[in-house]
Amino acid sequence: MTKVLIVGGRGGVGSALACRLAANGAHLVLVGRSGAPGMLPEGAIWVSADASTSSGAKQAIDAATEQFGAPPDALVNAAGSILVAPIVRTSETQYRDTLAANLDTSFFLTQSYLSALQKAKKSGNILLFSSVAARVGLANHAAIAIAKAGIEALVRSLAADASTQGVRVNAIAPGLLETPLGQRFLSSDSMREQMAAQYPLGRIGTAADAAALAEFLLSDAAHWITGQVIGLDGGFTAVRPAVRKSA
Repeated sequence: MTKVLIVGGRGGVGSALACRLAANGAHLVLVGRSGAPGMLPEGAIWVSADASTSSGAKQAIDAATEQFGAPPDALVNAAGSILVAPIVRTSETQYRDTLAANLDTSFFLTQSYLSALQKAKKSGNILLFSSVAARVGLANHAAIAIAKAGIEALVRSLAADASTQGVRVNAIAPGLLETPLGQRFLSSDSMREQMAAQYPLGRIGTAADAAALAEFLLSDAAHWITGQVIGLDGGFTAVRPAVRKSA
């Protein structure tokens, strides 16, 4: 059975992935900064830890290792935040919080996880989350673009470092998703219509979309994929749809 540690287990993507993996027999440890949610997938264990710090990330990895009897087969960091603000109105606190929630969690978690795998002489699997904001210029996204671009660079660097150990490292770069984090951009019918129109496939993505791709990347079917950042964005970063001028 696959043993998976999911950080950001309360979030839309993290919880959707947890339910999907649990339904297929995986054993799970879920991590979040606050207490456990009201319901967990059957058999899942909850750990409260702040993975944006070195000590908190180590706490999460150690808890999963203790629960499983060995470092987890896979680490998923689905924790994160979104900051949409002009750079001239982004405070130092907002900037540093954005880096901590996104980039720092990925750095410290992978650092602790790879160390645990080395000590156990075990292979593993790492899945992180980037964003379309790291791949295309979006207005008012300076802080989050920096954080997510750092994650993409981290994926490539770690894939090179860890390949000889049999560790795969990949990331998913979603567009706007129907999750609690994305709901403030979808709070009215007009906002939803405007957002959906930006995507060539004409709709907003869902947590289930992200969970399905994540499950594949964690599976043996993806055993020859590493160092990749895969877009999940309805064509947003790859397609320029034809624009027809109305008569």
